[in-house]
Amino acid sequence: AERTMNLFDLFAHECRAKRIDQKDPLLALDELIDFQQLADVVEAIAPRKQSDKGGRPPYPTEIMLRVIILKRLNNLSNDQMEFMLNDRMSFQRFTKLTHSPNIPDANTIWVFEERIGEQTAKALFAAVERQINEHGYSARKGQIVDATIVPVPKQRIRSKEKEITDQKAMPIEWTAHKRAQKDIDASWTSKHGKHYFGYKLGINVDVRCKVIRAIDLTTAKDHDLNQLESLIDMNNSNPDFFADKGYASQEKEQALAAKGLNPRVQHKKAKGKPMGKQLAKRNKTISKTRSRVEHVFGSIEQMGGKCIRVIGQKRANFVMTMMATVYNLKRFVFLQRSGFKPI
Repeated sequence: AERTMNLFDLFAHECRAKRIDQKDPLLALDELIDFQQLADVVEAIAPRKQSDKGGRPPYPTEIMLRVIILKRLNNLSNDQMEFMLNDRMSFQRFTKLTHSPNIPDANTIWVFEERIGEQTAKALFAAVERQINEHGYSARKGQIVDATIVPVPKQRIRSKEKEITDQKAMPIEWTAHKRAQKDIDASWTSKHGKHYFGYKLGINVDVRCKVIRAIDLTTAKDHDLNQLESLIDMNNSNPDFFADKGYASQEKEQALAAKGLNPRVQHKKAKGKPMGKQLAKRNKTISKTRSRVEHVFGSIEQMGGKCIRVIGQKRANFVMTMMATVYNLKRFVFLQRSGFKPI
């Protein structure tokens, strides 16, 4: 008789669990990060609201925090995240829901993110950086600053309405539903001949570890230089400060020098004149280090961070701060698993 594979086993789940690849980044992340400490940060700033109505007990803050980290890490919507929590063993294991009869649904995830908000997200970003520094990956060998455009859904606003929205107000005839769908904080800008509607994300990464040390989100039309002051990291052990031509400003470079930093900013050629060999050589030397920040933006883009579907700057700040936090977690796992030696 023909032999066939046994496709039924009461202990199949346990058998597969034993064959888990130890290189799973979620296992490393679970081992390296103190999620309870991060949950305590959330509880301190945005405690859960108490209800006298009864009902099903809420999910622990640590579990929900793990859920939204997975969501950002894999560029999933709330509905997609709900499906994956029901379907994928590794997600259930990471969120400690393997044996739970209930899984957070899309609305529960949305409510939790609304509870966190912009300020709590910033505190989480700082808490994750502290844990990374405790493992020896502190900011060293200088810092790099750069900015990128973050598009959001385009708005169709009539010219008469625009006169009002330009003053950060909404026309009185707009319904509550329409107001919820109109972003009056974002703005238009042009880059390389293309038009974008959204925000501008500025980041600071250290040269050695490529960990994000500071972030700032402004409206898209704001110049890169307007973000410079908020992106300076005075905790870096090296004074070198790298930036591209968008940050070329004699006044700003003097201000950086006054803070004890060494401006390594690429300069533009004089208008109407060819670029001299010495300037071209200087810019190329700076570019070899400055270009490391592009790897960070590439990773953020893979996680969906270069185009977000939210309305208003507060929500955009929350999304991009969480995106930077999750990037740092992902980078931390890479540093640990690649044998990168901390100092």
